[in-house]
Amino acid sequence: MNVPEVAVVILNFNGKFFLERFLPGVLQHSAGHKVYVADNASTDDSVAFLRTNFPQVNIVVNNENSGYAKGYNTALKQITADYYILLNSDVEVTANWIEPVIALMQKDEKIGACQPKLLDFNDKDLFEYAGASGGFIDTYGYPFCRGRIFNSLEKDNGQYNNSTEVFWATGACLFVNTKAFWQVGGLDDDYFAHMEEIDLCWRLKNVGYSIYVQPASTIYHVGGGTLNKLSSRKTFLNFRNNLITLTKNHSSAYLFIKIFYRLILDSIAAFKFLAAAQPSHFWAVIRAHFAYYFLLPQTLSKRKKLKQQVDFKFNRSFTYKGNIVFDHFLKGKKKFTDLEKDKFLN
Repeated sequence: MNVPEVAVVILNFNGKFFLERFLPGVLQHSAGHKVYVADNASTDDSVAFLRTNFPQVNIVVNNENSGYAKGYNTALKQITADYYILLNSDVEVTANWIEPVIALMQKDEKIGACQPKLLDFNDKDLFEYAGASGGFIDTYGYPFCRGRIFNSLEKDNGQYNNSTEVFWATGACLFVNTKAFWQVGGLDDDYFAHMEEIDLCWRLKNVGYSIYVQPASTIYHVGGGTLNKLSSRKTFLNFRNNLITLTKNHSSAYLFIKIFYRLILDSIAAFKFLAAAQPSHFWAVIRAHFAYYFLLPQTLSKRKKLKQQVDFKFNRSFTYKGNIVFDHFLKGKKKFTDLEKDKFLN
């Protein structure tokens, strides 16, 4: 088997603090692979810091802060490799973090994307919010993970150490087959940030690729390095982009009925924010829905274009047929293992 060319690509925006803290470990544990930092027009001295202290790092300088999606697309067009690893700057990697994932992907060329196991940097016994041990969505498009349902994080006791197919892989550390990535057009520039990895994974699935998690590789994620959990901007992007993802990639059967239900469920979430004295998040959910409706013609145009791809077929395998909102908040299901296995589509 040929040795593949792997490019570790870290997107940076004013993240000198994280680069200083975590880049040495990335370099130490990525021997034999090229490491890139794609700078999104930082206004701190990140680039000068890299050039002075890490001359072995390849630097790609973008001319604007265009967010995660477009920032990566712009940079990756300048990088040649068989596999990209899109790595957040706020991640601590461990020894042998690359090889198990690449080995799995090489065994099956139809694995389009894969992730390692994500644990919380600040509490290393817990799974981390952004991806835990592989991502799923429910029938209404709400995401959750093996090891994390909404804000309920499980302790890692090795219960999700098996490598398995999932619905989506985390953008905090996304291993992706380069050919597959560009076959579906890369990330959606218009997302800016949040949910873009779920959209990418769904588009990969819709043209015949599968998505995996490989827990033989473990990393630790700080989280909130770009937009922290208290940011109403993050709430806006999550709700808006999630609705767009559902509309782009779901089959037409019951799609707009599900969007109607989402209006009701998201309204409940908005008023929950209001009851918790978080008015900015209340308005973020409202604005997200108005933005979604405003962008609907553009979204439907993208959907039409995606359907014209070779081998395209709407694919909802590994989605959860239940309603994760009701299961979690009303039925008290806090762990992935609490969910009924027969509700996952094969």
